[in-house]
Amino acid sequence: MQDATLSLRGLTRRFGETLAVDDVSLEVPAGQMLGIIGRSGAGKSTLLRMVNRLLEPSAGTIRFGGTDVTALRGRALRDWRASCAMVFQQFNLIPRLDVLTNVLVGRLNRRGTLSSLLGLFSEEERAEALAILERFDLLETALMRAGQASGGQQQRVAICRALMQRPRLVLADEPIASLDPRNAQVVMDALRRINREDGLTVLCNLHHLDTARAYCDRIVAMREGRFVFDGPPAALTPERVREVYGVSEEEFHAAPQGSLAVA
Repeated sequence: MQDATLSLRGLTRRFGETLAVDDVSLEVPAGQMLGIIGRSGAGKSTLLRMVNRLLEPSAGTIRFGGTDVTALRGRALRDWRASCAMVFQQFNLIPRLDVLTNVLVGRLNRRGTLSSLLGLFSEEERAEALAILERFDLLETALMRAGQASGGQQQRVAICRALMQRPRLVLADEPIASLDPRNAQVVMDALRRINREDGLTVLCNLHHLDTARAYCDRIVAMREGRFVFDGPPAALTPERVREVYGVSEEEFHAAPQGSLAVA
């Protein structure tokens, strides 16, 4: 069986004089749901964007199984980005297009340029997209303009689009930060479902500690670009929360949303 471990070694990213991610190393086994927490500016989003190669590392390596991701160029890099799907906080859908087309966009990395420009999708691809929408209770929205869907629906559409890429990894960058508690639960249930049912490795930046504890197999915490905690949810004790955020868990929950936690 092909190794599907994600391995980061000495990964570093500088922005001028600012060290956003500082020489971090991490092993994520296949099929794990990993939560990443930390204060604003801790480096969480930068870390995910390096894994997807949306940002180039200043130093270090990213490996997935036997592949050196940091060495990929051209078509091989595009294939990696298709295999390593991103789900963003702001959904990144095309509001004027219908939901079905937004999901089909997930297949573009695996198609020729001409057919992509012409917007040609096969009947098999349309059927696959509709089946994914039905799986996540979105079939009735297929012909709705994406911009008319609710926030929770749009984020689930973004997850469906990611599945159309047929990925091996899913990177979710604050996927529930813009949602109310009910929609946040629905979206997290969807992410856990693809983790459990599809066996996909999921890395998820989160700012709600209770959500990280409830949904993730493992939690890592970042502070000033480094990992300061790595363990099971039960090990994220009040003492460790203070180490990560510099405040007690009660003070963390009392702070305005995002003032401590969004990176």
